[in-house]
Amino acid sequence: MPIKSSILIIATLGCLAACSPPAPQEQSPAPATPAASNLSFEQAYQNVSDDALREYTRIISADEFEGRLPTTVGETKMLALLTAEFDKLGATKGTGDSYLQAVELTEITADPNMSLRIGGQTLMYKEHMVASTKHEKDQVTLDASDVVFVGYGINAPEYDWNDYANIDVKGKTVIILVNDPGFENPDSGKFQGTTMTYYGRWTYKYEEASRQGAAAAFIIHETEPASYGWSVVANSWSGPQYGLVSPNGNADRVSVEGWLMNESAQNMFLESGFYFEKLKAKALQGPFSQDLGIKASITINSTSKQSTSYNFLATIPGSERPDEHIMYTAHWDHLGKDTSLEGDQIYNGAHDNATGVAASIEMAKAFASLDKKPARSVSFLLVTAEEQGLLGSQYYAEHPVIPLAKTVANLNMDALNILGKTEDVKVIGRGKSELEDYLQKAAKRQHRYLVDEDRPQAGSYYRSDHFNFAKQGVPALNAKGGSIAIDEETAQYRKRTKVIVTGCYHQVCDQFREKWDFSGIQEDTQMLFEVGYDIANDDKWPQWSATSEFQRR
Repeated sequence: MPIKSSILIIATLGCLAACSPPAPQEQSPAPATPAASNLSFEQAYQNVSDDALREYTRIISADEFEGRLPTTVGETKMLALLTAEFDKLGATKGTGDSYLQAVELTEITADPNMSLRIGGQTLMYKEHMVASTKHEKDQVTLDASDVVFVGYGINAPEYDWNDYANIDVKGKTVIILVNDPGFENPDSGKFQGTTMTYYGRWTYKYEEASRQGAAAAFIIHETEPASYGWSVVANSWSGPQYGLVSPNGNADRVSVEGWLMNESAQNMFLESGFYFEKLKAKALQGPFSQDLGIKASITINSTSKQSTSYNFLATIPGSERPDEHIMYTAHWDHLGKDTSLEGDQIYNGAHDNATGVAASIEMAKAFASLDKKPARSVSFLLVTAEEQGLLGSQYYAEHPVIPLAKTVANLNMDALNILGKTEDVKVIGRGKSELEDYLQKAAKRQHRYLVDEDRPQAGSYYRSDHFNFAKQGVPALNAKGGSIAIDEETAQYRKRTKVIVTGCYHQVCDQFREKWDFSGIQEDTQMLFEVGYDIANDDKWPQWSATSEFQRR
């Protein structure tokens, strides 16, 4: 992006700094240098600029945006920037007269002064367990609830697996193993071996326990199958917890959801006359449940408040079938600022996810510059509240502006590759859909090849915004630069930079650095531009693979 454009945007955003955030105004800066137009695909592809990607990332992650926390002045500035950029492209406003889709959020903060009485143990908050509620109530109470072990807590007809088949858990407290049976029994032929399926995600386990009518659900923490330590659980589940405002106050959810530290869980099983490892071994072999003959009690006092944030949706209309859409997604939000910190207090979120927003803008420019627009429309959904639990994309998927039946594919961009060009392309959740056929072609142009993600057992496919489209049956792809550097100079740069990137995830040091190499983001943006272009000009509707847990509805 030209420097002049940057100055104009920053000047406009500075004017917005004093504005109150609740009602973002869609006001654009004066037009800057017009984007290129009437380009062939090849010209538009080559016109994707690493300098522009760098500049957008720098601006979006600047201190002026205050970490882009939803419902703050940082959101107001972010939405103003997006409005300005997409107005310059002549994009169609996604909701008709606006780019914005209101997302009603609820923030629930549990009083940490709580304990769980389970059997003869009293488990203390964060030390032995964590617990919270999605119910929008001042207090929820679990009083002498029967405790039942339900193995992995999975009901998956396609795998002929239902841990709830032989037991009624209505009103009871269910205890659940983390991950899915494939992780520790990869040769069983069940699930997908060590690659986590959605059934292994904690989100699914609470959802299924709710569908079964349980009153409470606790997952037993084990570091290896969870892919993170107890401290991550304790820190992530304490403090404010965000959700979408529910018409019934989430009354259809379990009233209490939480985690048990492994040692506490083992003691609970011993008190019930069972060995944890023996029951776990049975649960690995097939659907399993066991009444533990003990009771659970806990009271959770909470405070809650509601607020409004916004998704941003813009469209480059198709030339032949404009009602069919390719949907690119990225989240514009990050973690805001923490005034209790000494020194730097702003979580700038440069890598996560100013890079993805920058790629979205630059890719939209490429589509808008084409001499002939693709047959299908191409839409860009920049969502809020990803860091609070994929809430913006969840809201959109449940309240789509563009019908999901007309959404051909979703291509997601989150924390793109700042480590330089690579020989390989990392596919998160590889093997899930035919979108990878298009990706293979686009990668081949760059003399690259597709590889699995580094740790498929961590379930990363279920941890970014594309997942909410997948849940609704829309084939969704998340791919980015891999780990094999293009040359030795890049390899050395990767070693130096990776230390910073790894250590700065969700920290205040995730900030823009002039020495970052944006060539990797450039080639990934070009690659995903080609993927979207090819799908948009194809008559075919990409499908899920037969082994995927998702299928088109």
